[in-house]
Amino acid sequence: MAELFQEIKDKLKGANISIVLPEGTDERILEAAEKLQAEGIIKPIVIGSANNLSQYLTVIDPEKYEEMDELVQAFVERRKGKVTAEEAKELLKDVNYFGTMLVYSKRANGLVSGAAHTTAETVRPALQIIKTKPGISKTSGAFIMVKENLRYVFADCAITIAPTSEDLAEIAVESAKTASAFGIKPKVAMLSFSTKGSAQSEETEKVVKATALAKEMAPNIAIEGELQFDASIVPAIAAKKAPEAIVQGDANVFVFPSLEAGNIGYKIAERLGGFEAIGPILQGLNAPVNDLSRGCSAEDVYKLAYITAAQVLD
Repeated sequence: MAELFQEIKDKLKGANISIVLPEGTDERILEAAEKLQAEGIIKPIVIGSANNLSQYLTVIDPEKYEEMDELVQAFVERRKGKVTAEEAKELLKDVNYFGTMLVYSKRANGLVSGAAHTTAETVRPALQIIKTKPGISKTSGAFIMVKENLRYVFADCAITIAPTSEDLAEIAVESAKTASAFGIKPKVAMLSFSTKGSAQSEETEKVVKATALAKEMAPNIAIEGELQFDASIVPAIAAKKAPEAIVQGDANVFVFPSLEAGNIGYKIAERLGGFEAIGPILQGLNAPVNDLSRGCSAEDVYKLAYITAAQVLD
């Protein structure tokens, strides 16, 4: 874990990346912000009342923000008539909407929230304002799984409940990009309960189709499916079950066929396998916005701020 974050810090030095932390009333946020500020590698921007926060932090109080009218106008234009100026002013009282507009308007590079808000409250403004990259229909949630010298990416473990083949293909390609951003040369396994036709059902065919689509989208990335988990991670089993596969038991990016599988999978790896799960990292957005657990620690906030900053450079 320490090695991963040292690599991230080395990459970010001199990049002048700023990360918005909207939840300035939360002590965990403030502790993380002060640590980030002291290190001087990325710049935290805390949303809150300057009267109540450290003088050493960059603090923006929405009620006193001199450029609020510009943000309101930009928000109305971005929503293309779906909100009036008055409605926009009201929405921008919400710290997540306000913080997201700072990112959209390039006053900041990324955002980390969720210590005191639900995933929906964090993600909704991002989907409405920042939106997904061209060609990406949905955002997805990946975890970087770290244990000693091992690094894997698990997705989607946070967002898309019942992904289609098209969704899974997008998730595969975006997860490979996430892997590359964090020092992992991606080898992607499209997971199923079947390996190369050992079982056939609508569920397995969905993964077969997703694999073909993903290979079309990213022909230069090693993507293989459908694979059972053992065939994706154990070379001897891959040699028996999928001898022609381009991923031979050496996968490091795992795309789960459903949210329930992904969520259960990463928690098993975390709780029984001893891996540390970093995330969820939201993929496919035009600018990085990431969601904390409400049970997070100040250290979690600190680490996710660095992860978010690293996505800016991806």
